[in-house]
Amino acid sequence: MAVSNSPFAPLRQLSNPRTNSFTGKPCLFLPRSPLKSFISNARRRNSGTTHIRVYSHINKAKVFSTTSSAIATDSPEAATVAEDRIPLENSVEEQEVILPTNESSEKLLRIRHTCAHVMAMAVQKLFPEAKVTIGPWIENGFYYDFDVEPLQDKDLKRIKKEMDRIISRNLPLVREEVSRDEAQKRITAINEPYKMEILESIKEDPITIYHIGNEWWDLCAGPHVESTGLLNKKAVELESVAGAYWRGDEKNPMLQRIYGTAWENEEQLKAYLHFKEEAKRRDHRRLGQDLDLFSIQDEAGGGLVFWHPKGAIVRHIIEDSWKRMHIEHGYDLLYTPHVAKADLWKISGHLDFYKENMYDQMNIEDELYQLRPMNCPYHILVYKRKLHSYRDFPIRVAELGTVYRYELSGSLHGLFRVRGFTQDDAHIFCLENQIKNEIRGVLDLTEEILLQFGFSKYEVNLSTRPEKAVGSDDIWQKATVALKDALDDKGWHYQIDEGGGAFYGPKIDLKIEDALGRKWQCSTVQVDFNLPERFDITYVDYNSEKKRPIMIHRAVLGSLERFFGVLIEHYAGDFPLWLSPIQARVLPVTDTQLEYCSKLMKRLKDNGIRAEACHGERLPKLIRNAEKQKIPLMAVVGPKEAETQTVTVRSRFGGELGTMTIDDFICRIKSAVDNRTSI
Repeated sequence: MAVSNSPFAPLRQLSNPRTNSFTGKPCLFLPRSPLKSFISNARRRNSGTTHIRVYSHINKAKVFSTTSSAIATDSPEAATVAEDRIPLENSVEEQEVILPTNESSEKLLRIRHTCAHVMAMAVQKLFPEAKVTIGPWIENGFYYDFDVEPLQDKDLKRIKKEMDRIISRNLPLVREEVSRDEAQKRITAINEPYKMEILESIKEDPITIYHIGNEWWDLCAGPHVESTGLLNKKAVELESVAGAYWRGDEKNPMLQRIYGTAWENEEQLKAYLHFKEEAKRRDHRRLGQDLDLFSIQDEAGGGLVFWHPKGAIVRHIIEDSWKRMHIEHGYDLLYTPHVAKADLWKISGHLDFYKENMYDQMNIEDELYQLRPMNCPYHILVYKRKLHSYRDFPIRVAELGTVYRYELSGSLHGLFRVRGFTQDDAHIFCLENQIKNEIRGVLDLTEEILLQFGFSKYEVNLSTRPEKAVGSDDIWQKATVALKDALDDKGWHYQIDEGGGAFYGPKIDLKIEDALGRKWQCSTVQVDFNLPERFDITYVDYNSEKKRPIMIHRAVLGSLERFFGVLIEHYAGDFPLWLSPIQARVLPVTDTQLEYCSKLMKRLKDNGIRAEACHGERLPKLIRNAEKQKIPLMAVVGPKEAETQTVTVRSRFGGELGTMTIDDFICRIKSAVDNRTSI
C-alpha cells in the first residue's frame, strides 16, 4: 500500500508576524484564500491519531497551535500536555472541520475503499478494453491501476462524471464467498489476467468477492459502505494519473494509475485541497530552482544532486555545526573511501541481502570493487586497526559519508529520493552495561541538533525483536530494556512496534514534524549484534579474555540531501537569518552610491556576514527582487546614508528597522545569528 508524507496543513509565517500577548509566541497565519480558513494540526497524545482542524470564519485569521507525542525538553513547548489554544482576536462564530485519518475513522476507510471500486467500474464502462489490477485505500484517498492505453488528465473528468452517476444510482455493495474454482471460472469468463495472478497469491479459502449491484465485481476482502449512495459526490475528487509498473517491477507492464481523494463531506475535501495547495507552494523542487539552491542535471543522470553556491553555503553551515557538536559530545571524525573491494561487502552481508540496491562492480587490475551503499564496514575496519581494551570504551566515530544506492528512475523525487547522498553516520562501540547511557547521549545530541533547525516536535517509535533474529535472548532483552530506559529517562512519549526491529537488533526511529504538520523520518538509533560477529571484532576484558563489543548505528539528520529538502519545505525557502545563504543585500538608490556600497560590503564580509550588492534597476524593483529571493535583510543606501556613513535597513520579517550606523547594523546581525533570531 502506497503511503505519502501527509497530512498537509498549510501554514506560513508572515513577513511581519504578531506576537500573542498571553504566550509571547509568534502567531502563524494562512495566506489569503477564498475560504479564509485557519488550519491547525493537533495530535492526540493517547490515541496517536492526527486531526487537522479548519476554522471557517468571516473576519480575523486565527492563530496556530499544536501538540505532539514528543516535544523537545529544552523548547518553550516542553511543558505542553493538552492542546494549547491561544485566545483569538475578534473571533466570531466558527465551524470546526476535522480531517480524520484511515486509522481514526473506519467510515472514512470504507468510503475510500468503495471509491476505488466505483472508479474501476467507471473506467471499465468508459474504456471496455481496460484490465483492472489492484485498488487500495491510501493515506489521503485511494488509487487503482489499469492496463489501458495512456490516459490524459482530461479523461479524469469523464471518469468522475461516470462515478457520480454510479453513486447517484445508490447501488448496493454485496459481499459473496465463492470457492477457488468458481473464482477462476468467473475471472476466465471476463478475461482479467491480473485478477487471476492476484487469485493465485491468495492463500486462504473461501475467496471473497464484492459486487456493485449486478454490474461489476472484484476480488476483495473489504470493508465497504453498504451502497454507493452513501458516498458524497462533492467529497470525492480525482487528482492525477501516473505510470506504475505491475507489482512495482520494471520488467512488468507499465500500468495507468489513477489517484483520487475522498472524504466524509465537502468541507473536509475543501480543507484538504487547501492543504495540498500550500504544500505545492512549499515544494522544495520548485523552490530549489527559484532560489538557485540545487539542481539535478539530465546530462549527468537522474538522482545525482548538484549543490549550487547558495545551497552549498547552507550545506556548509549544517556540516560545520554538525561536526562541532559531535566533537563536543566526544565523537572522533572520520573520512573514508567511496569504493572498496567487493569482498568487503561479502563479509558485511550486503551482497547477499542488499545487492539489488548496489551498483555494478568495477574490475580494477583483476580485482572487483564496488561503490559503497553504507559506511558501516569502513568504521569497523577503523576499529579493527588495533587491539582494544575494555578501558577504551565507549568509542564513538562519526562521518559525513557519501553513499550510492540504485533507485528506479520512476521512484526518484527531488532531494527526497536520490542515487547518491551523504549520510550523517556514526557508530558507537561499547560494553553491554554502557548501552543505556550511550543511547541517552544519542537522544540528547539528536534533540540539540534538531532544535537549532527549528524542529521540536517528534514522533518516536521503539521496534523490538522480530521472529527471525541473530543474537541471544539475553542480549536482545538487555538491549531492548536499555533503549526503553533511555527513552523513559529522556521523558519522551514513544510507541512500541512489537516485532518491528531489524533481524540484527532493536532500534529507535524518530520522525520530525514540520510547519505543515507532516512527519519526516530522519533520526535512527540501531543496536547491531550482526556486524560485530561477521567482522569478528573483539576487545580484551578485565580478565584478559577476548569479548565481543556492542555496536550502535545512529544517524540524526538521515541524509544531508533529504534533510535540506525538508528544511526548504519547512521554511518555505524563508530560511532564518543564521542559515540563510545570503543574509543581507545592499541596494543603492543610484549608481553614485556604488563606491560607498563597496566599502559597506567589505565591512560586512570582514565580519563574516554573507552579503551581496545589487544595482542597475530602480529601487522598488531591487526591493521586489530581494523579496522574491527571500533575502532576510536589505540595506538601502542613498545620498544621505553615503554622506553620514549609515544604512537604512529593511527586514523581511521585521519590516522597516530605520537608519543605523554600520557598526550597529553589524552588531545586530551578529547578535541575531548567535541567538538564532531575526532582526
